[in-house]
Amino acid sequence: MLIVAERINSSRKPIFQAIEAKDGDFIRSEARAQAKAGAHYIGVNAGSFPEREAEYLCWLVEIVQEATELPICIDSPNPEAVAAAMEVLRRPTMINSVSPEEKRLAGMLPLVKKHKAKVVALCEEGASHVPSAEDKVRVAGQLIKTLTQEGIPLDDIYIDPLVYPLATDTRSALSTLNAIEAIMRSFPDVHTICAISNVSFGLPLRRLLNRTFLVAAMFHGLGATILDPTDRELMASIVAAETLLGKDEYCLKYIEAYQKGTLG
Repeated sequence: MLIVAERINSSRKPIFQAIEAKDGDFIRSEARAQAKAGAHYIGVNAGSFPEREAEYLCWLVEIVQEATELPICIDSPNPEAVAAAMEVLRRPTMINSVSPEEKRLAGMLPLVKKHKAKVVALCEEGASHVPSAEDKVRVAGQLIKTLTQEGIPLDDIYIDPLVYPLATDTRSALSTLNAIEAIMRSFPDVHTICAISNVSFGLPLRRLLNRTFLVAAMFHGLGATILDPTDRELMASIVAAETLLGKDEYCLKYIEAYQKGTLG
């Protein structure tokens, strides 16, 4: 399971304040904590500052690169901000995200190709949600066709079927799970990815819903996730699920996690 760490996101009040104050020590500590917890990519987002997004995104990239050797996932729908951030990156990256919307595709695709970036592709149509599994799979097919025609390898494509809050759509988790399974069956060489915490927005005991949905998604073929790696129970659920899925030979990773005390 590939893990993109989500905590350095300007929608979180402590991160918003740290960006506004240019508190590099706080951002560095967030990056290091997520790296230590098991992240594979450190996500950075400055979207809460639309007028200064490019400036702040570049600053975040510089700070995170000082703090950890992990690659960075640039989280922005703004091609201009992404282009600016790419100029200060010193390592391979992931871009989150592209969508079928023509303007965003036209702005993002040249950046993906130029920097040989991995790309998160969203199953959405314009500003509209795509609620059904069938429509998610249809949009995924369109995205994969467009991206591969532009020369982007299947292994660099991460399809996000987009799970919506259960509080507003009680069938969202189920349709997303069904879409993940269908996408992986039809396109076995691509990856699927989900921002896990979206499913629980607006509900109590969010972590319980998050980890339950994540395990279910893994059993349907999910290969990557955007989450908080400092959530110990969530990370323990990944270890347990991979063991149950036969991805942990002789249960060695599970036993090692138990011996390190990271399962409880």
